[in-house]
Amino acid sequence: MNTSFKTVASSKITISELMLPSHTNFSGKIHGGYILSLLDQIAFACASKFSGNYCVTASVDTVNFLKPIEVGELVTMKACVNYVGKSSMIIGIRVEAENIQTGAVKHCNSSYFTMVSKDKDGKNEKVPGLILASLEDVRRFCNCLKQISLKKEQDRHEDDFNYSSIETLASLEKYNVLVDLK
Repeated sequence: MNTSFKTVASSKITISELMLPSHTNFSGKIHGGYILSLLDQIAFACASKFSGNYCVTASVDTVNFLKPIEVGELVTMKACVNYVGKSSMIIGIRVEAENIQTGAVKHCNSSYFTMVSKDKDGKNEKVPGLILASLEDVRRFCNCLKQISLKKEQDRHEDDFNYSSIETLASLEKYNVLVDLK
């Protein structure tokens, strides 16, 4: 059982990869699925480096595709642990693409992956505590607390909400849907 503390900085990982024509979708831009695969790889590496254990993806909490990535751009992903629980970690990842001819860099994606540390038998394993050594570390940690709280509230809403009530069904009239229950 690991009861030590580690800094956010000790978890930082950066990877870069040149985007090739084989990574494109039908519109000629880099396929979002390919980027998601890279995001999962760096989240795994970051969580495993921090925890010292094998880690699995529990959830992909947010993936915001902000700008398209072009063939020939150098994509750099920067990841670090933003939050730790008992055996879980939230990994924040920033994706930037650089036009290697002009040097112009654009922020293309921000993502948050929840990863869980596992022991050799596949059971959840305790992770080190997190040392918040800067106000940026504190900001990221607090944003994760807010994200966790919102998810719990959403789960409570899901459990309590009456989807079949007359009021709920009537309120859907203002949306671009046709309720046609059989």
